[in-house]
Amino acid sequence: MALLEFTEEGIYCPPADVYIDPWRPVDKALITHGHADHSRWGHKQYLFTKTAEPVIRYRLGNIKAETVDFGEVRRINGVKFSFHPAGHIVGSAQIRVEYKGEVWVASGDYKLEDDGLAEAFEPVKCHTFITESTFGLPVYRWKPQRTVFAEINDWWRNNQATGKTSVIGVYALGKAQRVLAGLDSSIGPIFTHGAIENTNRVMRKQGLSLPPTTKVSREHKAKDMEGAMVLATPSATASTWMRRFKKASVGIASGWMALRGTRRRRSADRGFVLSDHADWTGLNEAITATQAEQVIVTHGYTNLFTRWLREERGLDAREAQTEYEGESLDRDDSGNTQGDDAPAK
Repeated sequence: MALLEFTEEGIYCPPADVYIDPWRPVDKALITHGHADHSRWGHKQYLFTKTAEPVIRYRLGNIKAETVDFGEVRRINGVKFSFHPAGHIVGSAQIRVEYKGEVWVASGDYKLEDDGLAEAFEPVKCHTFITESTFGLPVYRWKPQRTVFAEINDWWRNNQATGKTSVIGVYALGKAQRVLAGLDSSIGPIFTHGAIENTNRVMRKQGLSLPPTTKVSREHKAKDMEGAMVLATPSATASTWMRRFKKASVGIASGWMALRGTRRRRSADRGFVLSDHADWTGLNEAITATQAEQVIVTHGYTNLFTRWLREERGLDAREAQTEYEGESLDRDDSGNTQGDDAPAK
């Protein structure tokens, strides 16, 4: 019997009788982070990190939950669990599982570049490493975020000079705060879609330092936002919500912008390659750092990345089917396609 198994409900630990990021309602759920495909409503008990708590409670409402510090060990039926920084978004964790000398790590989603907001990724040695592969192809190699932020700010300045509103599509949780922190607020005012502003409020309350923003409302006229920067959910940039801007240039910040044609298919004027997931280099570096003897590949380019790990790197690697979604341009991170202000439930 494996220490962690992939079941219809999610990743299951038989000796502890708990699940990690389950996608069906279960009694006990250990949650890596607050994105809707990993943190779902309906479990009887939750366990997650203290810095992930505010946004998870905001999104899931009245839940029964406990929190842990990074590195704190919890023993459940003789199994030792600890949460370690994944670098994906604030509070995101890899979950280390140890039982009778065997160690597995379920990484959830992760990235290696320290963005200055999320707790920086921490390699965890293990026998078996469960990894995502959202961007598990060599074409996905990220530039340093300071370079991307310089591109975004230059785009904003150029749009402002021609009287256009700059609208950039970003996830409400994680990407929005990261882009916001990288904006040069001296250029002009920054407005936000309601889903993003609501998330900002939660994260500001827990101590995250972000530039001032104003929620876009019906009272705002197009001229009020001329030359401004607007952060919107990806779904909102492709909806009737955009009609309030008379002259707008639309950009998208996503790892998928590394692919030619993606920006054009999304009818965006600019694409900025920025992701909260590890790129090709990051995935390989993270796996090497774990010194894992076995690698299990979940969401993303699972087949191709698994083959690479087996044939080119000589690792014992296999795929596992899950319901995790990675980074999507068709859905916002709360899991709805309307881009509204409601928390996911």
